Amino acid sequence: MKIDAAYYTGNGSFELRKVEDVAPGPGEVQVETAFCGICGTDLHVYLGHMEARIGDNRVIGHEMSGRVSAVGDGVEGYRIGDPVVVRPLAHCGHCPACKAGHIHVCHKLKFLGLDTDGAFQNRWTVPAHVLHKLPADMPLDQAALVEPMAVAVHDVRRAGVAVGEDVLVIGGGPIGMLVALVARHAGAQVTISEVNESRLKLARNMGFATANPRNENVAERIMAETGDKGADVVFEVSGTQPGVDLMTEVAATRGRICMVAIHAQKPQIDLFRFFWREIELIGARTYEIGDFDAAISLLSQGIGADRLITDIRPLAELPDAFKALTENPDSMKTLIRVTEEAV
Repeated sequence: MKIDAAYYTGNGSFELRKVEDVAPGPGEVQVETAFCGICGTDLHVYLGHMEARIGDNRVIGHEMSGRVSAVGDGVEGYRIGDPVVVRPLAHCGHCPACKAGHIHVCHKLKFLGLDTDGAFQNRWTVPAHVLHKLPADMPLDQAALVEPMAVAVHDVRRAGVAVGEDVLVIGGGPIGMLVALVARHAGAQVTISEVNESRLKLARNMGFATANPRNENVAERIMAETGDKGADVVFEVSGTQPGVDLMTEVAATRGRICMVAIHAQKPQIDLFRFFWREIELIGARTYEIGDFDAAISLLSQGIGADRLITDIRPLAELPDAFKALTENPDSMKTLIRVTEEAV
């Protein structure tokens, strides 16, 4: 059966094609994609930063939700029509990380939707073990936020955020906002540092304290508000050198800094500050199986993440959606409605 699939063809271009769908083999499930979000990594693809990795003939997309449309031999626990999301990681099972149980940081990790074809197609066939079943009453547009929410859950868990702690999130994009939501749910007092006024307004409307480093000295303010202690936990989500400068300046003695952003160039880090205050630096990459389950639970509780969805467009408008995200400072999270019938 023919399906619609949006192929990235290089130089910021996409081509909508009619192609044959892929029937699930043994151990696989075919999912009819309902919604798929555009993430920061997808934008890097659009801007031409990742063509050496993905080439010019790839269906991208991984922040998805949908319903099971076919089940391969040997698969148990899934039926046609079940609402699901995909945890888009393929691990080797043999490297030291996998043998230690850390399959999410496999030395040969492949990301479904980047290293393989992804979810910007009507039907997507994946291994059954990467599926997570959704509550029957969860709206599928909100369910497309499970994957980025799982990132935030993993970040907050890695940083060990505790009740009553002061947390600073540097960078108020979609992931930064989700980190802030999860940290607040864990009982922390959260401030978001961001330079985009539209994002700051949204953060304030969602009940967060905010700071704009273009208008004030954020470190001095946090120090003053915490009795000269500083932030117990800092999340660097901006991917900028000023963000890295701020994270060390504002961290409390024995504070934890969680590096979330992927920096285009190696940043300069004040290691003397780490020595002087016994600061911990924590890396956080992707998510583990339990993080997906926790993300589904948080979204089911109505944590407020749906307010980050600022635009929903059909698959035919995928090129326009990418263009708008690079030009509109008010955009936060754009979803693509991939298959109308699956919604």
